[in-house]
Amino acid sequence: MEVENNMTPERKLDHIKAVLDKGVESLHPTLLDDIRIIHNPLPEINLDDVSLETSFCGRRVPTPLMITGMTGGHPDVAGINKLLAVVAEEYGLILGVGSQRAGIEDPKLAYTYKVAREAAPNVFLVANLGAPQLAMGYGVREAAKAVEMIDADAIAIHLNPAQEAYQREGDPYYRGVVEKIAEIADALGKPVIVKETGTGLSYEAVRELYNLGVRCFDVSGLGGTHWVKVEVVRSILRGEKPLPAGPLADYWGNPTAVSVVEARTAAPGAYIVGSGGVRTGLDAGKVLALGADVAGVALPALRVLLKSGVVGLKGYIESILYQLKTILFLTGGKEPVDLWRTPITVTGKLREELEARGIDIERYIQLVRLEPLRVRGWSLTKTLRKP
Repeated sequence: MEVENNMTPERKLDHIKAVLDKGVESLHPTLLDDIRIIHNPLPEINLDDVSLETSFCGRRVPTPLMITGMTGGHPDVAGINKLLAVVAEEYGLILGVGSQRAGIEDPKLAYTYKVAREAAPNVFLVANLGAPQLAMGYGVREAAKAVEMIDADAIAIHLNPAQEAYQREGDPYYRGVVEKIAEIADALGKPVIVKETGTGLSYEAVRELYNLGVRCFDVSGLGGTHWVKVEVVRSILRGEKPLPAGPLADYWGNPTAVSVVEARTAAPGAYIVGSGGVRTGLDAGKVLALGADVAGVALPALRVLLKSGVVGLKGYIESILYQLKTILFLTGGKEPVDLWRTPITVTGKLREELEARGIDIERYIQLVRLEPLRVRGWSLTKTLRKP
């Protein structure tokens, strides 16, 4: 089956309008509220001792915060990628671009993605392709094109079956995707990040891909932007009758907190992005304490940028990073991975869901969160020592 051009650029612009103009976040919570990071009133460090530098996909990065892939592929949104990149460069963020299908289909649109690298020469930049395009003919060649297009440090393969099912002109094709992802991970020579798009990764999916060599995941769980809801809103804005989503637009998916735990349990040595409804530094701290390497934000960064400009976005990012730094200080941690050793409690619906999924949460808190450090060869002393 060949990949066809089906108004991809206009759809990109429709999505931006939908997420800005209407409520597109799920009613189901992330379940991050069921986590408490235990405050340490005797941290035995100074605030200035804290560094936000961490590792991601095999490279040291200045902060454990990512602006995950959102847009590109239409002339009217090139400026968004540029401004996001300007802020990412200034604060040392990881940055993803939106699906590059439009740029591959029409090379004249490649500049809408390239502006990110031009504005951010030093950031860890992540390319992006959709899994349905792999089922429809894309492979290592197109993945390499996407990476080359923006001089990317990694590529995200996004999984969006729920969205495709509710997009009028969608491509709900997933047969053969696992094999294609494995081929790309083996042959590309760059890290491959498998990411969901708001309905969350599961233990089973992560374990299958981890066993095939994938070492980076972005959970993008339920509790933030829900792309079924986006497609419903988009249809209404276009004067079309939306496909009948019903409660799926709010409640279908794996909550962010559940997805982080399941991903870490399934892939102990992987790099994990905790995203999906992350809105504050406390949210970011909780996904890190739960076992993620970095936290990811998307919709709130986009909304702040378009409503308050670069100054507003800088203020938002500064608040998240300072909150993260303070959380480390208030737990006695000097760098983000120390949060994996920090005492936490897990209660309520999150505990119930994890137990129903067969996860011993106490064992997870005491042992599994530390497993990535063992896999990466760190010495698990009182002060975590790097190899």
